Amino acid sequence: MIKNIIFDYDGVIVDSEILAGKAFTRYLKKYKNVDLSEDEFINYYSGNKTIDVIKILSKKYDLGDENDFFSNFLNFANPIITDELEPVEGIRDFLQQISQKRFIGSNNLKTRIMTGLKKVVLQDYFNEENIYTFDMVANPKPEPDVFLKVIEENKIKKDETIIIEDSVIGTIAGVKAGIKVIGLTAGKHWKNRPKKSLLDAGAYKVFTKYLDILEFIKN
Repeated sequence: MIKNIIFDYDGVIVDSEILAGKAFTRYLKKYKNVDLSEDEFINYYSGNKTIDVIKILSKKYDLGDENDFFSNFLNFANPIITDELEPVEGIRDFLQQISQKRFIGSNNLKTRIMTGLKKVVLQDYFNEENIYTFDMVANPKPEPDVFLKVIEENKIKKDETIIIEDSVIGTIAGVKAGIKVIGLTAGKHWKNRPKKSLLDAGAYKVFTKYLDILEFIKN
């Protein structure tokens, strides 16, 4: 029986991955004269910490000081992500219908997650103490640390828990943690992308909408 659900945040609760792609590609074009498509960004960088993406891009395109890139990009991206942030389709109904304990395990920051949950009016569904982020552990995803911290601190059983993930690196992290991973491709960033990548990364099942996950849990 499934008693606990660990949600990723970006692309699982809020439809932010598509916005991150939009922000990065616009910034790179405007300030760095780099042409990077949104599809390319999502395919190669989705699910990573922002600072890690910046390190990779800085090295690949020789973009100069990473700290300046990071701070300037955040100033550019925050209005885009804040103004256009929406919940992933189906998440609200799903949260209203499940009885399982809810946790978040994310490569984002807790402050950003709390702000985002309030923006999309989902803050009442998650207790702040049940939100776990990369800065609370030694290693971010694709390492399993954040998921293992949820398990250990809350004394819950792996075989009574599922993880809902939308990214390959998150799926890999869940598999490394020894927890069943359910892939979700309801986010806009999954349009025209092969869902097989999540199965190849080790997802137990992949669903295109929350309604299907609800049926899976019930059965």
